[in-house]
Amino acid sequence: MTALALVAGCARIADIVPGLSRPGADRGASAGIEEDTGTRPRARPDGMSRSAAALDTASPESRNAAAQDAAAPAQRLGSTVATLGAPGEEGFWIKTPLADAPGRGRVYYPGSDKSVGVDLIPLDAAPGAGSRLSLSAMRMLDAPLSGLPEVDVFRLTE
Repeated sequence: MTALALVAGCARIADIVPGLSRPGADRGASAGIEEDTGTRPRARPDGMSRSAAALDTASPESRNAAAQDAAAPAQRLGSTVATLGAPGEEGFWIKTPLADAPGRGRVYYPGSDKSVGVDLIPLDAAPGAGSRLSLSAMRMLDAPLSGLPEVDVFRLTE
């Protein structure tokens, strides 16, 4: 009976001791990026806390340029499902099979009715394969970082 009580107590120790986690307790966790919810970011299993705002290092100048390009004349290339691109790659960009050459463009997200200017980067994949969108662009569009938002992609014509 004493041994059974000790085993049960060991299972609860991870809930009591800060920084100690049970094996497998972090399965299903995101890639370490927490969406901004207006509350303090949740602690990651490795003890480090990273929020999307902390990882988004776009300068005010690049944000202003992205906002201005959002209203520029453009040609629609099509719609694509976007996933979060590499958070460490700075800037406003989309890697997409809809672009056949690098250039300037914009992305529109109907879910928030917002647009953002981006660098178009061709992605060698089938047109329906989806696209990768930068962290800065996703945040400026108010698109869900852990979701699969459908966005419209445009090439600037000016």
